[in-house]
Amino acid sequence: MILPEKIRSMVTDEPYERDEIGMSGASIFLFGDQVLKVQEDAEEAENEVRMMRFLQGKLPVPRIRACEGYEGKSYLLMSKCEGQMACAREYMSHPTVLCKLLAEGLKRLWSVDISDCPSDQTLMRKLEMARYNIEHGLVDMENVEPDTFGEDGFRDPEELLAWLYENRPEEELALSHGDYCLPNIFGHKDEVTGFIDLGKTGIADKWCDIAICYRSLSHNYSGRYGKRFDAVCSEYDDRQLFRELGVEPDWEKIRYYILLDELF
Repeated sequence: MILPEKIRSMVTDEPYERDEIGMSGASIFLFGDQVLKVQEDAEEAENEVRMMRFLQGKLPVPRIRACEGYEGKSYLLMSKCEGQMACAREYMSHPTVLCKLLAEGLKRLWSVDISDCPSDQTLMRKLEMARYNIEHGLVDMENVEPDTFGEDGFRDPEELLAWLYENRPEEELALSHGDYCLPNIFGHKDEVTGFIDLGKTGIADKWCDIAICYRSLSHNYSGRYGKRFDAVCSEYDDRQLFRELGVEPDWEKIRYYILLDELF
């Protein structure tokens, strides 16, 4: 593995393994007490560093040990989160505990003061980013929900984007993780010990995170990501997350933000 000089000096001779969990497109290397994330040197990588700095002392996020750009790539060396991913078998086997953990993580995000948050992820900006992705061929059509496009769905990403513009919901602004999936939340029992993958984090509608979390739970319990997370547990109830949050599900917003995420 070819690394920038400063990063290389900080991990020299350390054994490592590659983390294959997640769908961010980044390469993740696990060292003893450090994690190296390698991704395209673009706005999302810059925002991740920006938000990790902003959230120090506010939320349990990794500490940056080094960050360098090298030959079009961003190299971020950070501390390793304590606990285990929310998609670990121990959590998947106990859905009540899992939903409590995920709800607690959402509440902690929403408790952060956003008056000086340096990242705008509000809906109009996200729609502009979605348009950019469409125009530059960046929409992953191989990884969309089966009914989003086709005979019973939208004709193509352009038609979906037009629908998203026409049906914009009113936003309830808060600090949003932006990709609130199970592999991005760490915990110990029902206590959140880490938030990772913060490239989309910023001010946004809190229902964006609820929608992505709901979808992530559904996908993991349906076995979409392999037998490892295939649920045989009859305890799972897809309303449990909403009960833990103390809210009624807003299905229109949930559908909207899941559809929006198809363009990223």
